[in-house]
Amino acid sequence: MIKMINPKKKLIIGFFTIIMVVAFGSVIEAQTPTVPEFSFQISGSEDPRNLSSSIELLILFTVLSLLPSIIIMMTSFTRIIVILSLLKSAMGTQQTLPSQVIIGLALFLTLFIMAPVGNVVYSDALRPYFDEEITQSEAIGTAMVPIREFMFRQTREKDIMLFMELSQDEGFNQEEGITLEEIPNTVLIPSFIISELKTGFQVGFLLFLPFIVIDMVVASTLMSMGMMMLPPMMISLPFKILLFVLVDGWEMVVRSIVIGFN
Repeated sequence: MIKMINPKKKLIIGFFTIIMVVAFGSVIEAQTPTVPEFSFQISGSEDPRNLSSSIELLILFTVLSLLPSIIIMMTSFTRIIVILSLLKSAMGTQQTLPSQVIIGLALFLTLFIMAPVGNVVYSDALRPYFDEEITQSEAIGTAMVPIREFMFRQTREKDIMLFMELSQDEGFNQEEGITLEEIPNTVLIPSFIISELKTGFQVGFLLFLPFIVIDMVVASTLMSMGMMMLPPMMISLPFKILLFVLVDGWEMVVRSIVIGFN
């Protein structure tokens, strides 16, 4: 049996239906996005400077894409990240200390250490280039001078001679020594990276020693008490953190890193 709807209810339902259609219809119409109109054109130019500006813009985007690699290879970032990563492993805080924090600290320490070099690059190369006092090639050559001097101070002579021998440079004479002007970038950059890795491992070894002693003491104590099923790392981790906090470990590590760059 079909139930009949009251005419008054039909009128009320129809009234509210009209109100909802009008209200939501206006909202939808008001929120309809407008599609921007744009066009892409390629036109010729008789001014050769327009082509030069386009090439410079292309080179700029290429350099920006390679910027992370440049930061890693030619600055103090490599040594810092190696030391902090080994410190994280020595303390046993692989899960507690996020990698983003370590990378961020290494990045800002790199900016702090490289600030004098950056100031020289800006004052001698970038600002004259922006003022159109020197050409682009002159700016690049001038900017590389302080960076090369920084890398040369941190690089061991043994590593430089290794790559000079591997490059089979006929003008290289090991007995007379070598100067910065004789070293190409293809030799200086990998020599610098190897020296930074070696220094980072040396500092990391020294950081490992006190934490290894704590692990040995905790492990021998648990074994003498017969608690072989208890992981020694669970007991030694609080003592490592306590030792690191008591000796103000972050201050010591950061100070040694910064002072290590002459």
